[in-house]
Amino acid sequence: MAATESPRVLIVEDEPMLAEGLAEALRFQGYHCDVATDGAAGLKAARRGGYDVMLLDVMMPEISGFQVMETLRAEGSTLPTIMLTAKGAEEDRVRGLELGADDYVTKPFAIREVIARVGAQVRRTRRDRGDGDTFEVDGMQFDLGRLLARRDEEEIPLTPREGEIISYLRGHQGNVVTRDEFLLQVWRYPTANVETRTVDNTLAALRKKIERDPSDPQIIRTVRGKGYRWGG
Repeated sequence: MAATESPRVLIVEDEPMLAEGLAEALRFQGYHCDVATDGAAGLKAARRGGYDVMLLDVMMPEISGFQVMETLRAEGSTLPTIMLTAKGAEEDRVRGLELGADDYVTKPFAIREVIARVGAQVRRTRRDRGDGDTFEVDGMQFDLGRLLARRDEEEIPLTPREGEIISYLRGHQGNVVTRDEFLLQVWRYPTANVETRTVDNTLAALRKKIERDPSDPQIIRTVRGKGYRWGG
């Protein structure tokens, strides 16, 4: 079974530290990110296509975020776009939405908020496209294409990284997946044997989301001293 395709995010931001900080945080969650540091480069990248979401700063020299947005929509682009606007600049938010932006975040912002808003746009886009890898385990319904899980009436968003973990485990059903294998195949670390709690911490958080009883997991089981295996 193929791993869930990572959503692609284009970040158009002329502050290098902010752009790379956003990219690093999103990559850690499993997104593929490209960075453009000015409006012209952002417009060129967006025209190439292949992105699920664009994060677009308003205030950039020469070609502003507004101009990028207006040009893309005039050309027929429907790329979901989240505008990054200055705090308190209501007119910027209104103008961005009028030009066709799908959402906005005001600076300074919390990285978790940006990640949540990006995830919401990805799920909406994939729902509209009809993407999906759906199945049910222990009463939990999964739609990996849309990065969603559902138990009863509760809808639970998944990060791309969590989707990859579930897909990888399920694709290796019956086998134990070690921490080193996760780091190499899911996190794509260049070498294994890295001293890190990243895998265990991420799996613990995922279990809290999807297991009826995280202390007695039925979907993702621990194989003591070895790793994890799919329990469905």
